[in-house]
Amino acid sequence: MLAELESGNKGGKRDAGRLAKPPWIRVRIPSGDGFDRIRRLVTEKRLHTVCAEALCPNIGECWGRGTATFMILGDVCTRDCRFCGVRTGKPLEVRPDEAEEVAEAVSVMGLQHAVITSVTRDDLPDGGSGLFADTIRSISEKLPECKIEVLVPDFQGEISSIKTVIQAGPHIFGHNVETVPRLYQTARKEADYGRSLGVLAAAGANGSVLTKSGIMVGLGESVEEILQVLTDLRSAGCDILTIGQYLSPTRAHIPVSRYYSPDQFEMLKGAALDLGFRHVESGPLVRSSYHADTQAAGL
Repeated sequence: MLAELESGNKGGKRDAGRLAKPPWIRVRIPSGDGFDRIRRLVTEKRLHTVCAEALCPNIGECWGRGTATFMILGDVCTRDCRFCGVRTGKPLEVRPDEAEEVAEAVSVMGLQHAVITSVTRDDLPDGGSGLFADTIRSISEKLPECKIEVLVPDFQGEISSIKTVIQAGPHIFGHNVETVPRLYQTARKEADYGRSLGVLAAAGANGSVLTKSGIMVGLGESVEEILQVLTDLRSAGCDILTIGQYLSPTRAHIPVSRYYSPDQFEMLKGAALDLGFRHVESGPLVRSSYHADTQAAGL
C-alpha cells in the first residue's frame, strides 16, 4: 500500500510554479433556492460561516442541502496559519447575542445536526469556550432534537476551557491537527501538535462525547508521516477522522505540493479504519464538517 500511495498523481502541469488542479478537483458553482435561502439567513442574522470565510469548495453543495457550519466569535483570527483562508488580525468584540442568533438560525433551518466552529481567540481569557457553551445550550433549548457538533481551537491547552465546552453537552467534540508535526512550523507555527492531541484526549476522557479530528494532505508530508498521525490520533482516543486534499486559498498561501487521487484517499481510509476509527471520511473535497450530519447518523 505504501508504494501505491507514494506513486500516482503529483499534480498536472505547473501554472506559474504551481501545480494545475487534476480533473477530480471540481465543484459546482453555488446556486439554487437552498443556497440562496441560507445566504439570506446568514446575512439577515449577521452570522459568519466557515463555508464562506474559509473559502470552502463545498459551499454550493452544503448550502444547497440546507446545511451550514456556523462560525462564532467573529471572522478575524488571532493566528496566522499559512494554509487557512480566514482573515487574521485584531479580532472584533464578542457579541453577547451571538449564541442566541445562531440558535435562532438553526431553529429556522430545522437542522437535525448543527456544526459550530470559531476563529482562534487567544486574546480571550477562556479562548471563547464560554460562547461555545452558551451556543450549545441555546440550540438545545430551541431545538432539543438537534445533534450538536463543535469544532474548537486548541484553547492553548487549557483544560478548564475544554471542560466548559464538554459540560454544555455537545454530541461531537472536534479539534483538527491539520497536518503532520514536521510541517507545523511552516503551516501553523503558533499551534503545537502535542497540545492538539492533548485537547482530544482530554475531551474524550470521560466518555460522554465522541471526538473528531481532521488532516489535510498535499502540503509536503510523506505517507509514513500521515500514517503516524493516524496512529497518534487513535492513541489519543479519537473516534472520527476526516482526510481531505489541501487546496491553497490564494497565491499568498502555501502552494499545493501534491494532489492525491480518489483511489489513494480510499487507501488512506482503509488504513485509518484498520487502526480502529469508528468513522472515516476521506476524499479530495472532504472537509471537517462535510456531510457531518450523515457521519453522526451512522454512529
